Amino acid sequence: MLVKTYGSTLQGIDAITITIEVDVSSAGIRFHLVGLPDSAVKESQQRIEAALRSIGLTIPGKKIVINMAPADLRKEGAAYDLPIALGIAAASEQIKAPNIHKYIIMGELSLDGSIKPIKGVLPMAIQARKEGFEGFILPKQNAHEAAVVDRLKIYGVENINEVISFLSGRTDIEPTTIDTRKEFSQKQYLFDNDFSDVKGQESVKRAMEIAAAGGHNIILIGAPGAGKTMLAKRLSSILPPFTLTEALEATKIHSVAGTLARDTSLMTQRPFRSPHHTISDVALVGGGAYPQPGEISLSHNGVLFLDELPEFKRSVLEVMRQPMEERKITISRAKTTITYPSNFMLAASMNPCPCGYYNHPTKSCNCNPGAVQKYLNKISGPLLDRIDIHLEVVPVPFEKLAELKDGEKSESIRARVIAAREIQTERFKENPQIHANAQMSSRMLRTYCLLDKQGAAILKEAMNRLSLSARAYDRILRVGRTIADLDNSELVTATHIAEAVTYRSLDRESWGR
Repeated sequence: MLVKTYGSTLQGIDAITITIEVDVSSAGIRFHLVGLPDSAVKESQQRIEAALRSIGLTIPGKKIVINMAPADLRKEGAAYDLPIALGIAAASEQIKAPNIHKYIIMGELSLDGSIKPIKGVLPMAIQARKEGFEGFILPKQNAHEAAVVDRLKIYGVENINEVISFLSGRTDIEPTTIDTRKEFSQKQYLFDNDFSDVKGQESVKRAMEIAAAGGHNIILIGAPGAGKTMLAKRLSSILPPFTLTEALEATKIHSVAGTLARDTSLMTQRPFRSPHHTISDVALVGGGAYPQPGEISLSHNGVLFLDELPEFKRSVLEVMRQPMEERKITISRAKTTITYPSNFMLAASMNPCPCGYYNHPTKSCNCNPGAVQKYLNKISGPLLDRIDIHLEVVPVPFEKLAELKDGEKSESIRARVIAAREIQTERFKENPQIHANAQMSSRMLRTYCLLDKQGAAILKEAMNRLSLSARAYDRILRVGRTIADLDNSELVTATHIAEAVTYRSLDRESWGR
């Protein structure tokens, strides 16, 4: 007897429906599993046999052929255990499941018949709804995640016996439902870190507000203990809240990577990723034999923080250059090409020199001559060119640290950032690929970054007197445009340009000499 069940596989952050055809015949005693399964899928026979035995069923001593179509697409992982087991039980007429074809079914089986959670259920649920399936049967731990998708019944189950009872009509399972918008709005502003915790550092807070308002990449340079990491960790608390579309994109990526917390329906806060400096280039940008998203994709629509930037391997940093420009990463292998989104905001920190005290107000630098420039040279010019704001961070004096008064709350800063982003949304409404000032092309700069005479004069003087590199010109205009947006000014004035110039420390030829 031939029975078809339906599962799903992942390709990038999208899902493809898999048809699992199970044929049980009396001509022979063999178990054939075909359709390009990997080792985990091939090993399913032992798990399925034990799980079925635990509920009084068996794998029949007959010829069993299982085909997973499309046959030229590789099937990975143990999540196909449940649909294969149900297909065998139905094809051997041990159970009756007339409506089994109406559902996508996924789950990894334990030997006692219980069902373990899997990853990637959100894109699977989206694809199931798109193809008109009535429901999605999956592990109970994943039900909240899949329930984000409306117009699809989500059945969370704990063991295979529960699924068989449901498919045979003996029992009902209450579909999992959530109020996505209510849950989304309740958790949007619950941050562990707040800018009110930071004493002093008003100039740095101002720079981070500008970076958040325009989506600008930022690097903080300062001595150990100056507060660089503390400030960077609070950056996501002043970014505009997720839109539902952005939240869905980010959740899909984390679902595919398996980093989404259990019983989580939808990510409500922008991701903040802070990989260690020993990370490999594959772990950062994504890849592997079967390409998985890397840190730059896991920080999509959020912040990627690289602490102690010069300590990262140069090859690791260089592979970020293209994704930073294109806002996506394409990973090619012999049999597949996958594109992951990577629209992240880069925040980085570094010491100014190996000892950490170059330009320190009270401590002297004891590095050898040329060591400062050599240390800075660990970061390539093209990478620095993609960082809009370079800012020196000086240690906070004791008087500021001892103050009992809290600083400005993230909530207040975020309100100004949101107002500036709304101006940019209106400005770029004809360019759906552009969301913030940092993404403007050189042609757009000539349209949207109009300087008055005094502003143009100041920029020219700064380029000449401070020995700023030519590549700093566009960056200064972009940052100046954001400062003008924060001031609700249509023109980029001399005041805005003068402030933007101060945020290009590492472009000065005198730095480190």
